[in-house]
Amino acid sequence: MANATLAAPDRDTWPTRLRDIGFWADWAALVGLIVLVVVFQAANPTFLSTGNIQSMLEAAAILIILGVGQTFVIATAGIDLSIASTMTLGAVGFGQAYSAGWGLAASCAVAVAASTLAGMVNGFVVARGKITDFIVTLGMLSAASGLALIVSNGKPVTVIEPALLRLSTNGIGILGWMFLIAAAVAIVAHVVLFHTRFGTHLLATGGSPESATAMGISTARIKIAVYAVAGLLAGLASILLVARVGAAEPAANTSFLLNSVAAVVLGGVSLFGGRATVLGPVIGALLLTALVNGLTLLGVSQFYQPLSVGIVVVLAAFLMRFQR
Repeated sequence: MANATLAAPDRDTWPTRLRDIGFWADWAALVGLIVLVVVFQAANPTFLSTGNIQSMLEAAAILIILGVGQTFVIATAGIDLSIASTMTLGAVGFGQAYSAGWGLAASCAVAVAASTLAGMVNGFVVARGKITDFIVTLGMLSAASGLALIVSNGKPVTVIEPALLRLSTNGIGILGWMFLIAAAVAIVAHVVLFHTRFGTHLLATGGSPESATAMGISTARIKIAVYAVAGLLAGLASILLVARVGAAEPAANTSFLLNSVAAVVLGGVSLFGGRATVLGPVIGALLLTALVNGLTLLGVSQFYQPLSVGIVVVLAAFLMRFQR
C-alpha cells in the first residue's frame, strides 16, 4: 500500500506527460508557434529581424483584439460570424464622422458605438429571440456589410491624422502601440473572465445553461453582454485598422472573421463552451500571423496561404479532442 502511494506521483513526471497527446493538445498553439519560428528563421534569416518582428506584432494586434472578442462569445458556446463586418461598419462610421469634421475623439466614439450596437443587436436576437447564433450573426454579417456600403456609398475615406500615424508607427522598442493596446485588452479580458463574477457566470452559462439558470444566473443577459463585448472590441479594432491602412474601407475583409475563429480554436478554447483562455487565442493569433508572414518571406504564392491556415486549424481542431 505504501509502495503504491509512493509510486503514484511518478505517473505525472515530465517524460510521461510528453508521451500524453493531451499534453500536446493543451500546448498546441505555443508548440506550433515555436516550430514555425525555428523553421522560418532557418529558411530566411530576416524572419527574426527587428523590423520583421515589429511588422508581425503590428499585423497581429487587430487579430488579437478580434480573437479576444470571439473568445467571450465562444466561451458561451456561441459564435460571432459578423465580427469582421462589424469592424468594417465601425471603420466606416469613423470615416464618415471624420470627414464631417467631428474630430478624432468623436470619430473613435462613433466607431465603437456603431460596432457595439451591432453586437448588442446580435445578443438581443440570440438571447430574447431564441434564434441560433449561427443564423443571427450570419444575417448581421450581411446587414453590417450592406449598411457600411450604403453609408459610405461604396467609397473609402482617406484619414490623414498625425495621432493615428504615430499609433501605427511608434511604440516602445519593438513593441508598437497597436500591439501594446492589444496586449492591454488581453490582460483586461483575462481579469474579467477569471477574476470577476461576470466571468464566472459567463463560463457557467457556456458549460451548462440549465444549471446556470438554476443557480439564478440570467443567461440571456450574459449572452447579450458577450456579443456587446465582441462588438465593442470590433469597434476598437476598427480604429486600429483605420490607423494601419490610413483609410476607412467599406469592403469587409472576411479573412479577419476566419482567422479570429482560427485563433480561438488554436488557443484551445472549447467550441462547446464552458472552457476558455485568453493567452491561448493571443498565441493563436501570433501563430497565424507568423505563418502568413513566413510564407510571404519565402516567396510562397498568396493562393497557398489560406490553404496552410486551413490545414493548421483542422489539425488544431483534431487535437482539441484530446484536451484534458
